[in-house]
Amino acid sequence: MVLAAASVALAAGCTAQAAGSGGGSGSPTNAPATSAPAPTDAPTQDGKAPSPSDTAATPTETPSGTPSGTAQPKALMDDGDENEQVRELQARLRQLKYFDRAPTGFYGTMTAGSVKAFQKKQDLPRTGSVDEETWQRLLGASRKPTADELKPSTTNELDTPDARCMTGRVLCISKESRTLAWMIDGKVVSSMDVRFGSENTPTREGIFTVERKVRQDWSRLYHTPMPLSMYFSRGQAVHYSADFAARGYNGASHGCVNVRDRVKLTALFDQVKVGDKVVVHW
Repeated sequence: MVLAAASVALAAGCTAQAAGSGGGSGSPTNAPATSAPAPTDAPTQDGKAPSPSDTAATPTETPSGTPSGTAQPKALMDDGDENEQVRELQARLRQLKYFDRAPTGFYGTMTAGSVKAFQKKQDLPRTGSVDEETWQRLLGASRKPTADELKPSTTNELDTPDARCMTGRVLCISKESRTLAWMIDGKVVSSMDVRFGSENTPTREGIFTVERKVRQDWSRLYHTPMPLSMYFSRGQAVHYSADFAARGYNGASHGCVNVRDRVKLTALFDQVKVGDKVVVHW
């Protein structure tokens, strides 16, 4: 019975599973009339009329410690902006390890936090927005981003390829960076984000080969589609996952290597041949 159950599981493939305020400060309106002296035009002791400047208020300070009359530097980029300059900002911050994901071109809270960290390092006011001084400091500390840095092929950054991936045609799959790199003779041709099986149904590690390809497959064990399947270790395959595309890393597979970019995987499926090497590693 055990052998029979195992054979069914291997043939069925795998699919996704769940992963584990301040108040006002005005004076009271009913204050006694004797609380302050009445205005007078009487001359002072030196015989001159009082000057309005004698009672003029001195500049106050804002809560931030900046005089209220001081103009703030104009922001070149700020929360809510979305353009190519923001994309370059994120790419440059990523070079310096202040921004840990692919540039999006949208200036949100994560970008503001990265800018604050850079400003702190540069001894600049930590505003979270980019003024001319912050931008010039960043330009001086980083280099012009490449096309791949501005629009990376993966959300996750590729790590150094495993040595076993450096020869031949290889699907080089890293559990550490959660990426798949399609490599030919040591060069990365394309890459994509992937996710793996859970602790109870882990994705196997080691050196394998593509055993078979099925463009439109179906998991008989979990009753879900497995399009663009490239099987490499019995029932485990690289395949597209609609669940991964929708939920990201909030889920996991039952052992397969899930891909969320269907367009990229379709192009890869057409290039990979049965017999090509597969390396799954940390």
